[in-house]
Formats: sequence, C-alpha cells, structure tokens
Amino acid sequence: MAENTQLDATGRDPLVFYLFDVDGTLTEVRKTISREMMEFMQEIRKKVYCGIVSGSDLENVNQQLRGQAVEKFDYVFTENGLTYHRNGKLTLKTNICNYLGEEKLQEVLDFCLKYLSELKLPIKRGQFIELRSGLINVCPMGRNCTNDEREIFINYDKEHHVREIFINYDKEHHVRENFIAELSQKFNDAGLVYSRGGQISFDIYPRGWNKRYCLDHIDADGFEDIHFFGDRCEPGGTDYDIYKDPRVTGHKITGPDDLKKKIQEIILKES
Repeated sequence: MAENTQLDATGRDPLVFYLFDVDGTLTEVRKTISREMMEFMQEIRKKVYCGIVSGSDLENVNQQLRGQAVEKFDYVFTENGLTYHRNGKLTLKTNICNYLGEEKLQEVLDFCLKYLSELKLPIKRGQFIELRSGLINVCPMGRNCTNDEREIFINYDKEHHVREIFINYDKEHHVRENFIAELSQKFNDAGLVYSRGGQISFDIYPRGWNKRYCLDHIDADGFEDIHFFGDRCEPGGTDYDIYKDPRVTGHKITGPDDLKKKIQEIILKES
C-alpha cells in the first residue's frame, strides 16, 4: 500500500492497480487458470484493484478464466483494450475494420493468404488468420482442428515433437520474421505494426493499439502505482510495449507460480 494512503470504501488502496496478462502469466500457456490461482487472485483483489489485458477476445479469455473474467476482475481489457469492461459493465468497443476500411483490410488479408499458400513448413493445419476487433492474428502453422484431431496431434507430437520442430524451424529459417518484413514493406503507409505473439503466430495492428492502449482508459482513475505482470516482455513480444511504458512498473513473469511469488514479494515490500 502506498505510504499514508487511506483505504477506500471497498477496503482497498485507491492508488494501486495490478494489471495482468492472461496467457502464460495467470495461466500456463494455452491452459485454463487453476482454481488455486483464481482463489489467490481474489485474495489479492481484496487489497488492490486488479485488471487483465489480453490480445484475445472475451470468448477466448473466458475459456482460460473459467468464464469468469468480467466477474472476477475490476477491469477487463480484451483485444488490447478495444473492448473494455469495468466493474462488470461493457464500457467501450471499437475495431480494426473501421480503422483500415474494407479495401485496405482486404489487401492485407489477401497478401497474407497468398504468402501462406506459398509457404512450405513441416506441418500445416487450418485457421491461419483470425480477425479480431483490434488486430489480425496470423499463424503460419494454423491453429484449427477438431477435438479428435487435437488428441491425435497431441499424441503424435509427443512422439515426433512437431511443435518443437516448428519452433526450431522458425528460429532457424526466420519464418515469422521474414513474413513480417514483407508485410512491413508492402503496407508501410498503413500505420500498422507487427508483433510476434506466443510461439507460433504474430499480430498485425494499428500503431498504438498494443497493450499500452488499455492504459489510456485508466489514466483518469487516479492510480499512481500501476504494476504490470506479463511473460512476453522481450523486444518484439506482445507485452514489451506496456512493460516498458513509463506509467507502469513492469514485471517479467515465467508463469503462474512465478507470478504468485512476485506478488507476494511486492506486498511484503510495501507492507
């Protein structure tokens, strides 16, 4: 708690705000939050105001947070804050389609589809492009499969290490890096930026529409001590820009267990 700060009517410090990435921070990568972690977060929420920020839409975030994102956090910034819930109520919703316009949007999508059609990889599946409100997610490997196919793939992957092969292939052959370079050159006047997201995809979004965008929504709320916790804090990672923003104290996290340890250290230091 900030020194000499009086608690508000909820019993929390009105000047302190904890903001969390979801995938890889509150949860293991692509996993559902554990019940223990959710209970831990609710205990923290009794002390400070808490929010989450994710590049994914609310449906995907809820899949990882047991359908309770809006109920369990004071601020919910999905799609980097282009969709914004506060105290359980939808406050804002905008999208990349309006920003680019239909003609430019189709140019970007067509370029990506053509590039993907000519790209040779160790493995491909479906759903290579996902259009979200605030960004275009491009996954050269593809992320779509049925539950049965997913089980087959998981078992096959355990034996043949398909995902590891792709990740190593990407590192060696710069698949996403080269893709991004060509997009940057083709659409250098569109005001777009590109960021590697997760292990197998990258995001395309308007300049300024990264996770820092959500901070604009809370600037007027009087928080003086904002802590951000995320796992992709390296240059080019989806958490990098907000992690380095001067308005926040950034904490690089390796997973839920590391997050709990870090929060406990902060609370102990400030108590």
